[in-house]
Amino acid sequence: MNVSFFIARRYLFSKKSHNVVNVISAISVCGIAVATAAIVCVLSIFNGFGGIVEGTFNAFDPDLKITVKEGKVFDYHTPEFEKALQINGIQIISESLEENALFMFGESQVPVLMKGVSEEFKLMTDMEKLLLEGSFNLREDVVDYTTLGSGLAMTLGARPGFINPIEIYAPKRDVRVNLANPAAAFTRAYIQIGGVFSLNSPEYDEQMAIVPIQLARDLFGYENQVTSLDIKLEPNVSVNRVKREIERILGDNFLVEDRYQQQKESYRMMQIEKWVTFLIMVFVLLIAVFNLVGSLSMLIVEKRDDIKSLQNMGASEQLISRIFLYEGWLISFIGIISGIITGLALCLLQQYFGLLQLSDTPGAYIIDAYPVIVKMTDVVIAFAVVSLISLLTVLYPVNNLRKKLQQ
Repeated sequence: MNVSFFIARRYLFSKKSHNVVNVISAISVCGIAVATAAIVCVLSIFNGFGGIVEGTFNAFDPDLKITVKEGKVFDYHTPEFEKALQINGIQIISESLEENALFMFGESQVPVLMKGVSEEFKLMTDMEKLLLEGSFNLREDVVDYTTLGSGLAMTLGARPGFINPIEIYAPKRDVRVNLANPAAAFTRAYIQIGGVFSLNSPEYDEQMAIVPIQLARDLFGYENQVTSLDIKLEPNVSVNRVKREIERILGDNFLVEDRYQQQKESYRMMQIEKWVTFLIMVFVLLIAVFNLVGSLSMLIVEKRDDIKSLQNMGASEQLISRIFLYEGWLISFIGIISGIITGLALCLLQQYFGLLQLSDTPGAYIIDAYPVIVKMTDVVIAFAVVSLISLLTVLYPVNNLRKKLQQ
């Protein structure tokens, strides 16, 4: 066994009186453990919230979304698209046409983002999980239905089951507004309220209304054009593989996005919040690690007689320095391991028992307790960062000792 490590281990674990050095060493271990556990818990909670948001968007967003890079709409009835949409792994293809329109209900007038979808949209998305009221229907017999975002429904004062329909005004393309008769520049239609959905996102909840795509085409004067093609893949199919093949066939004029790219701003914001919080926790760790400097410095002072004895026995400066270097690393390692175990235990307790609640009122939010998802990559990052900071901190008192030994 390494002599330096053996002596350092004896200093740490041997029976000795409970003096100030022992207390400070214990505080150092506890400080590092608490900071490490906090980092693991905070990162896991952010993962949990990210999973909630991701799950909500995944219920609405397709596996792949094809849009045109220049312009707004495109006709996909071309040989290139016919070949691209026959790639192995594609299960469902849904048409989507998004345009701005004006909804009128009673005395309320609200500009909305009208999303026209084909019948395949029902098979592609899990709208039942997102519905707050009513049901998701596009058309029954000759009646068209719309599904409104929760904020939009509240602004309009509209709910499923109301007899009166919503009146839609859509601007005609390539038609100038005649001030003498402005109504002539708009196409008008009526639609019944089928349901109300919520994604807990203002962009969707307060602005979007889902309607049949044929109604949207009639209102805006389109024939077969779409703003996007939404694709659902078969289970266990590689999204990246299909995405690359579609991009190769369609060329540079079209953009093919997976779910993360479709919501890249939301995902980027969540990641920024997560790692900014991580940096704040690292600063807290730095404060906790200062105790390690104090305990190691005081240990060096306490062991002056031992240092002299080792020097008289022929111990080199490097051997003596390594003793206290290993001592600091052992304290750090015990704190890090204890913190990771404690953090994982707290995460598991929160995951299975929901000890920390979001609100005292059940059902006030989508979930009642803080969500937790533990990722091993985060645990490894926490271990690496805390280890690096702790090991570098130990070098300060050890270098001071080495300078004194050289004098």
